[in-house]
Amino acid sequence: MDDLDRLDDAVAAAAFRRLVRHLQHRDDAQNVDLMGLAGFCRNCLADWIGEAAAETGAPIDRDTARALTHGMPYAQWKARQPEATPEQIERMAASVARNHRVAALDVALDASFPASDPPAMTEPGR
Repeated sequence: MDDLDRLDDAVAAAAFRRLVRHLQHRDDAQNVDLMGLAGFCRNCLADWIGEAAAETGAPIDRDTARALTHGMPYAQWKARQPEATPEQIERMAASVARNHRVAALDVALDASFPASDPPAMTEPGR
């Protein structure tokens, strides 16, 4: 068990909610840019929520989880986003490749990847 696992669940939940609200507020930060910088995005968070909920025996469907992380229905969010540029897709692909250098992330990320739409954005060269 590492230090993060020792963090009080109420503190962790409050920090997570603050992160999600921040991402909802910063709707100018596109998922492809988040993927390009950090290797995860709102869709990843939604997938992780769904996985955690399923583990507790109270599953949450993907649309509900995405609405939670986007602050609106996913279709509405997606309609507001501009088309990703080739440069954004290239940065995202390089960033996601870095995720797989850390073995501990492999299981979690493989389960949720590709988390962004459309597949052309999330699976370049595949």
